Amino acid sequence: MGDEYVPNPNLKIWLNGKMVPTAEAKVGVFSHGLLYGDGVFEGIRVYNKRIFECRAHMDRFIASAKAIRMQLPWTAEQIVAAMNDTVKANGTTDGYIRLVAARGAGSLGIHPFRTVAPDVFIICDKIAMYDAEMYEKGMKIITAATIRNHPAALSPQIKSLNYLNNILAKIEAIDAGCLEAVMLNHEGYVAECTGDNLFIVTRGRLQTPATHSGLLGGVTRRLVLRFAEKRQYPVDEKIITRTDLYYADEMFITGTGAEICPVNEIDKRPVGDGKPGPITKQLMADFKAHTRSSEDLL
Repeated sequence: MGDEYVPNPNLKIWLNGKMVPTAEAKVGVFSHGLLYGDGVFEGIRVYNKRIFECRAHMDRFIASAKAIRMQLPWTAEQIVAAMNDTVKANGTTDGYIRLVAARGAGSLGIHPFRTVAPDVFIICDKIAMYDAEMYEKGMKIITAATIRNHPAALSPQIKSLNYLNNILAKIEAIDAGCLEAVMLNHEGYVAECTGDNLFIVTRGRLQTPATHSGLLGGVTRRLVLRFAEKRQYPVDEKIITRTDLYYADEMFITGTGAEICPVNEIDKRPVGDGKPGPITKQLMADFKAHTRSSEDLL
């Protein structure tokens, strides 16, 4: 079902301290990362050979590992050096890094401390989340029936390998002819999308769900808040309802892979006049300019 994916055989993958070709980059079937989704990851952009917002991503990666009591066999500095080595080994100018730490091989029980050291690997490849036309005209999204996991069960601030919740909502979006879906929290309020954070603009005010709504505070989301502050746009991090989305004059999603992408329709309702709005376009321009800068804001 769907298009068959064939990994790029020419990639060089950093795996547990060694640079290996794609065909040799393997993790065993007894890995608890595979068996139980026991692990953490980061998606990180590379622009002009530079790891974008590297410190913010590494801080979250280390914090996520600490939260699940995973003892990483490499320091943050060693991992950053390994990512730079992987970028160079693949001749990447603009691309995407997937940094993963999966709990190591162990018994078939879930006991996390009866395992060997975690498998840490780094993939550096191209990524194209959405078609260029969507960035010009906007994308259509829906509200999913699948809700976000209760934050008291699993903190959304942990960027873990447990993504089935999001995947089920993603399937709903695909079935509806879309590529993204809004997910509500256990109280019925807007949390985030399946892989992106969400912003709306209503009567000139930029609004986004507060982190206590059960969302992952994304790196790109925080950049947008910084850009808005510099532009002196009024910003509200607040509880947002599904109906608030229908009243919005502008809407866009943010994420490392997606960057900033405007939304022109939600649940068959046009957003504003159905075209990307002025605040959205300004923030998109600010983000693009920042990708060409040598400065990390976070």
